[in-house]
Amino acid sequence: MAKKNKLVLIDGSSVAFRAFFGLHGQLEKFKNHYGLHTNALYGFHNMIQSVLNTEKPTHVLVAFDAGNTTFRTEYFPEYKAGRSKTPREFTEQMPYLRDLLKGFGIAHYELANYEADDIIGTLSVQADPEKFDVVVISGDRDLTQLAKENVRVDITKKGVSDLKPYTVESIKEEMGITPLQIIDMKGLAGDSSDNIPGVTKIGEKTALKLLEEFGSVEGVYENIDSMKPSKRKENLINDKETAFLSKRLATIDTNSPLEIAIEDVEYKGADLKKLAEFYKEMDFKSHLSKLDTSELDEEKEAKRTEINFEVVTEVTSEMFTDDMAVYVQLLSDNYHTAEVVGVSWGNEDHIYVGAAEDILTSPLFKEWAENESLTKATFDAKQTYVALNRYGIKLAAVKYDVLLEAYLLDVKDNSNDLAAIAEEYNYHDVANDETVYGKGAKIKVPEDITEMHTHLARKVKAIAVLGPDLMEQLENNHQKELFADMELPLAKILADMEIQGITVNGHRLEEMREEFSARLKEIEQKIYAEAGEEFNINSPKQLGVILFEKMGYPVIKKTKTGYSTAVDVLEKLQDQAPIVEYILDYRQIAKIQSTYVEGLLKVVREDTGRVHTRYMQTIARTGRLSSVDPNLQNIPIRLEEGRKIRQAFVPREEGWKIFASDYSQIELRVLAHISNDEHMKEAFIEEQDIHTSTAMRVFGVEKPEEVTSNIRRRAKAVNFGIVYGISDYGLSQNLGITRKEAQQFIDTYFKKYPGIETYMHEVVREAKEKGFVETLFNRRRYLPEINSRNFNLRSFAERTAINTPIQGSAADILKVAMIKIAQALKESDLKATMLLQVHDELIFEAPEEEIPALQKLVEDVMEHAVELNVPLKVESDFGQSWYDAK
Repeated sequence: MAKKNKLVLIDGSSVAFRAFFGLHGQLEKFKNHYGLHTNALYGFHNMIQSVLNTEKPTHVLVAFDAGNTTFRTEYFPEYKAGRSKTPREFTEQMPYLRDLLKGFGIAHYELANYEADDIIGTLSVQADPEKFDVVVISGDRDLTQLAKENVRVDITKKGVSDLKPYTVESIKEEMGITPLQIIDMKGLAGDSSDNIPGVTKIGEKTALKLLEEFGSVEGVYENIDSMKPSKRKENLINDKETAFLSKRLATIDTNSPLEIAIEDVEYKGADLKKLAEFYKEMDFKSHLSKLDTSELDEEKEAKRTEINFEVVTEVTSEMFTDDMAVYVQLLSDNYHTAEVVGVSWGNEDHIYVGAAEDILTSPLFKEWAENESLTKATFDAKQTYVALNRYGIKLAAVKYDVLLEAYLLDVKDNSNDLAAIAEEYNYHDVANDETVYGKGAKIKVPEDITEMHTHLARKVKAIAVLGPDLMEQLENNHQKELFADMELPLAKILADMEIQGITVNGHRLEEMREEFSARLKEIEQKIYAEAGEEFNINSPKQLGVILFEKMGYPVIKKTKTGYSTAVDVLEKLQDQAPIVEYILDYRQIAKIQSTYVEGLLKVVREDTGRVHTRYMQTIARTGRLSSVDPNLQNIPIRLEEGRKIRQAFVPREEGWKIFASDYSQIELRVLAHISNDEHMKEAFIEEQDIHTSTAMRVFGVEKPEEVTSNIRRRAKAVNFGIVYGISDYGLSQNLGITRKEAQQFIDTYFKKYPGIETYMHEVVREAKEKGFVETLFNRRRYLPEINSRNFNLRSFAERTAINTPIQGSAADILKVAMIKIAQALKESDLKATMLLQVHDELIFEAPEEEIPALQKLVEDVMEHAVELNVPLKVESDFGQSWYDAK
C-alpha cells in the first residue's frame, strides 16, 4: 500500500493569540531593533518548526479568520461579543506572520464571512481518508468536533509548544461522547468564550448527562415530554430555540465555498532567502545562525563577473594615489583581537591584494594611509581604524564609508555585511562569505589562496563603486552633513575610545565573586529552610515540584516538561509565597555573578588590564549606539549587587578619578522642543521635576509635596510611555491597572499637554505624505507601511513615526556633544580621556586636579551642544570608580 500523505491544518489566528499570551510576561524582552513586539511571532515560529520536524507533512495550510463579521454574526450579532479588545502589541505582529509563512513556504488562506475553523473543517472533510492523514492544530477546543478516524486534533495547552492530541478514542474516554456530540454539548451548555448562550442553568456536566441519555439536542427535544417536571425541563422548553441556535453557532461549516484545494497547499520546503530576511528583520539571531544558506551563496555566485587584480608581496610608491578604497580582512568579528589575514586597496581600474604581514609592515603603505591629502574609501571606517592601529598605522582622510552611508540612506540592519549592501544597491560583484551570524562566529573566508585574493579584490571594487554612488544619494536627501559632520567623525572618536579601553580592577571583581558566592549560599539556606529540604534551585523541574506539589502553591502555567517557574509566574506568587522572593533574588545575583563578574574577568585584556568594548554604530534604527564584547550598556543597576559591578571600573593611574556626565531626561526635553507644548516647556524652563509636574496635571494633585512616590511613578510611566507610543494595554501591564484606567490616564495626558497630541497628529500626517520621518539632524527612517490598508501595519508605522524623531534626535544630540567634547579636549591642556558612552551618559578619566576644569568643559559643551527651546540639563559626578561617580 502506498504511503499516505499528511495534511497539517493550523488555526493561525488562535495559535498566534496563544503564542502571544504564552510569552506576554516577557513582552518587553521580545522586541526587534526597531521596536516591533515579536513574542507572538517567536512562539508561532517555534510551533511551526516543531510541527514540521515532528509531523513531516506533505501538505500544510495556515488558516486565518477574515474579520469580526461572519455568517454567524448575521443571524446572531452577539456571537463572540464581549471579548476584550485585542492588544495592539499583538495585532501589530499579525501582518508579519504572513512573511514568516512565506519564509517557511507554507500556504495561508482566509475567506470573507467565514472563520479559520470553517476553512480547516472543509479541507479536513475533503481529504480522502485512503490518501491522507490529517492533523489539525489549534488553541480552540471547538475544533475537536472534527476528529475522526483519519483526523487528529492537537490543542495547545499553555503557550503553543505543548500540544494535547484529541482522537475519536481519547474524546470518548475523556468525555464519554463522540466528536460530533461536542456540537450538541455546546448547544445545551453554550460557550462563554464565544458568547454562545446555550440553555439557562445547564453546564457541561448536565449537558453530558443529557447526551448520554438522548444522544443529541434533537434527541433531547424529541423526548422532552417524557422528562419528569423540573426547573431544568422548564428551562429546556423555554430555551428550545436558543439550544438549536447555539448548536448551529457551534457547528463548523465543513462545506465552505473555498477557492483553494488540497493540491494547492503541497509543502515544498522553505524559501531560504525569505526566511533569512525574516530572521534578520525580527532579530531571531539564533535561528539565523542555524540556517543553511549555501543555496543562497551559490545563487549570488552565479551573478558575479570576472575581476582583474594584482597580487603583490612588495609595495611601490606608484601603487598609491588619491581617492582609493582600502579593505582589511579579519578572521572574526572582534577587530580588536581578530587575526588580520589580508589587505586590498585600489580603485575600479587597479586593485592590489596582499598578505597582511607583507603590506601592513610596509613604510610606504603606512605613509599613504596616514597622508591627510590622499582620500580613502572604506567599509566600516571604525573597524579599519582599529585594525590598522594594531600595526601602528593611523588611518587618515577617510572620505567614504559604505557601511555608514548605507545605514543613513535606509536605517536597516545589514548585519555589517558588505555583500548585503551591495545586493541592496544592485552591485553583485562582491563576495558573500563575510557575514557573521551569532556571537563569536567565524567569518567563512575561502581556504584556497586564489579565491581569497579574488574575495579581497571584489570587496575593494565594491567599496570604490558604492562609496561615491551612495554619497550622491545622501546629497540628494540633504544628509551629506549628517554623514560628514556627525557619523564619520564619530567613527574615529569611537575607535579611539575602544582602543583606549577602560581599566578594570580584577582584584575587586575577584572579591565580588567571593561576596556574591557567600550571598548565594546564604539565600540557598533560606530557600532550603522554607522548602524543608535541599534541592537543585537551578532546576526548573525540581523547583516546580517543591513549589506546586510539596508546598501546594497554585499552578500558574505549565510547560511541556512540567511546571513553569519563569519570572512572570514567580512574580504572581510573590505575595503568598515567601520562598519566591528568595528564589528571585538568587536568580538575579547568580546572573550578575555569571554574566558580569565571570564575564568581565574573561574579557579583561592581559596586556592592558582593560576591557575594550565595541560600539555598534549602524544597528539601531533610531541612531543610538550599542555596545558589545562586553556590553557595558546593560550592566544592571536596579539591584545594589548590579550597581556594585561598576566598582571594578577604575582610572588608569593613581591620583586619577572617573568622571561621569549624564543628560537629564533628554528625550522628554526633545519632545517639549519638537511638540512646542507650552505646559511641558514651562516645566523644563522653570526647572520643575517633570514627572511631579505631570502627576499634578494628570492626576489632579495641587501641590508638589502631595505627589507620592507611587503617583510620581505612574506619571513617569505615562511620560515615557507617550514617547514610545504605548497603548492602553502596555500601560496597564506596566502599572498593574485595568486597560480602562490606563486609557483614562492617556486621554487626560493629551488634554493637559495638547501640543504633544498635535505633534503626534502632524508627524503622522507628514509621514504619510513623505513616506519617512526625520530627526532634527535629517536622520531618516522610512515607513513603507504608513499608508498600508492593513490597520495593524499602519498602526505600528504610525507609532514609529511618533517616537523616532524623539529618540533619534536625542541620540544625535549626544553624538554632537561627543564630537565637540573630543575637539575641546584636543584643544585643551587637559590629560582627561573620554572612555565610554552609556545611553545618555559619558564617562571620562582624569587627574583629580583636572576635575573642576573637566566638569566645566563637559557640562558647557553638553548643555550647549544644540540650542532647543528648553534648556538641556546635565548632571555630573566623580569618584574613585564608575560606581562612585554615579
